[in-house]
Amino acid sequence: MYLDPDVSHAVKVLVVGHFGVGKTTCIGNISEITPLQTEEEITEASEGFDDLSQTPEKTTTTVAMDFGRLTLSDTLVLYLFGTPGQERFKEMWEGLSRGALGALVLVDPERLHESFAILDLVERFGLAYAIGVNRFDGTPDYPLDEVREALNLSPDTPVVHCDVRDRQSSADALITLVQHLMSVFA
Repeated sequence: MYLDPDVSHAVKVLVVGHFGVGKTTCIGNISEITPLQTEEEITEASEGFDDLSQTPEKTTTTVAMDFGRLTLSDTLVLYLFGTPGQERFKEMWEGLSRGALGALVLVDPERLHESFAILDLVERFGLAYAIGVNRFDGTPDYPLDEVREALNLSPDTPVVHCDVRDRQSSADALITLVQHLMSVFA
């Protein structure tokens, strides 16, 4: 699918979060093109590195990045870059963050403590961001103000519920990020 020639604004954004939070699923469900995914089988080599206790059914992991595209309007397209979530791949972040205007930070409300290292990286690279509180089966919807407080976020950081398995919900989270970026860079 070719990009419409009327598109005059392209924005690079990152979709980030800890291991197993739904970054690949988000980009896979929202991208209007076949996404580039660098998923590989989790092997014994990851033992001691990747904690699968919270995601026992997870059999693959992103080893480089995910890439997708989403046209938001006649003139605006988002290029989506998903980062690996493991600590051992954080060196890739510097390259992926170059040229990005912002990040959608996906969090699992049951594993918020795993989000602090991700938030540190996002802030270190100077990216404006919005938080997408991903829904998982069997997990209650935590009030967004409680998530904001638990993550120690500034009052102007957008925090929204999303379900990355749902295309519209993912789009709504990305639109929230774009609206935030427009206010930051206005």
